[in-house]
Amino acid sequence: MTATNKPYTEWINNLRIIALFAVIVLHTSAVLLAQYGKVSFADWLTADIYNAIVRFAVPVFVMITGALLLHREYELGDFFKKRLSRVVTPFLFWSLVYIGYSWYNDEITFGPDVWANTKQVLHLLKYGSSYHLWYVYMLIGLYFVIPIIGKFVRNATEKEILYFLALWFVAMLLNLPYLSRFNPQVDLHYFAGYIGYLVLGHYLTYKDFKSKKIRAWMALLFVLMVVIIVIGTRMLYRSGSSIGTFYYEPLYPTIILLSGSVFVMARFTVVKLSPVLIRIRDFAGGYNYGIYLGHALVLYLLDRFGISYSFCAPVISIPVTALLCFVLTLGMVWLISKLPFGKWISG
Repeated sequence: MTATNKPYTEWINNLRIIALFAVIVLHTSAVLLAQYGKVSFADWLTADIYNAIVRFAVPVFVMITGALLLHREYELGDFFKKRLSRVVTPFLFWSLVYIGYSWYNDEITFGPDVWANTKQVLHLLKYGSSYHLWYVYMLIGLYFVIPIIGKFVRNATEKEILYFLALWFVAMLLNLPYLSRFNPQVDLHYFAGYIGYLVLGHYLTYKDFKSKKIRAWMALLFVLMVVIIVIGTRMLYRSGSSIGTFYYEPLYPTIILLSGSVFVMARFTVVKLSPVLIRIRDFAGGYNYGIYLGHALVLYLLDRFGISYSFCAPVISIPVTALLCFVLTLGMVWLISKLPFGKWISG
């Protein structure tokens, strides 16, 4: 499936900011979601609904990466030098920041043994020093495969790409808790994981959809998935199931369909922004990665000042806290970028 033209990026720029804000909403509401049975049902349900609505965030990030990178030809050395340096250096800086915060918060301790301290830091760097940094480890792994999978999608027919996506979907289905017993000895793990979102993002960007009502159909699919996720999660929590987040998992059918619907809606939605809003969007978009890396720290600090899902009704406090976190993190990352070598570490 050859991509003859560079994708029109305005909708991608819009979607990138939406997905970033969705991540912050997700992390703002997740704490409340974990309080099932300890808070009122209305408050918990609010968190459940917000979580369902924004669960497309990380998959859409990966789909945007596929849309922007898979259609290009790369020389391996240049690709890794350009891409990995942009990802790894800020990641290491922010990982050390979170290690420092954990030490300040008495979550970890350092003693007089320098080697023991070094091993502890290396251990945290190996497995992640904050809950949200798993995304970066996953992204680095995807970067290793992009030059290879990109060559495939550029030369594959549409039927071959759909064949790949179908196998990805089947491999994902056979890993579900309720279907894993039907998983044969046939090894399909080659098609598993977030690599499918890369290919899906490329496919949905360049696919020539014939239906004039595609946006309406995707909106309907989005609403349907949100309803299924909300009700399904409620039922699992109520039953005391150990897989209460089943419907939230990024590599499960509900989130794949949710994410795909958001991606296609964004592609076919023309938003006329004022020049001021475009400048604000592009300014924030320039620090997109840094905002992702730093927002968890700002959420920690806001919580210390009583600003979280609990400062008023969650239906209001969750988006307000997320918006405040977004703005403050943007300001923090911008300030860091102005320091000597700041542009290399800020993200």
